[in-house]
Amino acid sequence: MHFYRSIDCIKAITFDLDDTLYDNSMIVDKAEEEMIKKLQKYEQFQNLTLDLYFQEKRLVLSINPEVYHDVIVWRIDTIKSLLSRTNIPVSQHSQIIDDAVDCFNVWRHKMVVPQSTHTLLTKLAKKYPLAVITNGNVDVNKIGLGDYFQFSLRGGPDGRSKPFPEIFDLAAKKLSIPNKYILHVGDNLETDVNGAINNGYLSCWINIFEQDIYHLTDARCLPHIEISRLIELDNLL
Repeated sequence: MHFYRSIDCIKAITFDLDDTLYDNSMIVDKAEEEMIKKLQKYEQFQNLTLDLYFQEKRLVLSINPEVYHDVIVWRIDTIKSLLSRTNIPVSQHSQIIDDAVDCFNVWRHKMVVPQSTHTLLTKLAKKYPLAVITNGNVDVNKIGLGDYFQFSLRGGPDGRSKPFPEIFDLAAKKLSIPNKYILHVGDNLETDVNGAINNGYLSCWINIFEQDIYHLTDARCLPHIEISRLIELDNLL
């Protein structure tokens, strides 16, 4: 655990999810692959590839940049856009979208949460109110983490995604604790570290690749704390 800034008091902790509380590598990739396979079962999508899907996703974003803040809506709108280019009857579109999204969600939640994460959160929850602030679509209840957190906020329904202020301010409001006493823990320098610092939070960066922050182009400010393993938060107890 390395301290870059002094900390007077921590009264609550918020967490990012992916690559912070568990290893997310390849999880989303696998979920997207399975979703494409689901769509390929329709004759009109037999030639659909991940590359074509991502191309359509970028097109949807260019038409509606605000869709970026809600990954679920962005995915649905991308499938809608793909469907609009086929001769599949409109009456079937809703079912096809639901099936594809359901398929993605099943695979999206097939991650293994380490026992060390459960042990740490159990300890931390006895001392601090805990909450989640995520830009993704993981449901903490589906991966066995729901009991540790007072609530989970997601970019889209709960405001623009990190690093924008609304979602951080909403978390502080729900916790009834001023921003300056809340420690946000995450792996992403832009959304988690810069987002937390710029919105008055304390920041803990989990440096999962053990990189030198002074040589990273996306490091615009220093966190209060840097750790390389989540278990190091044990030192806050």
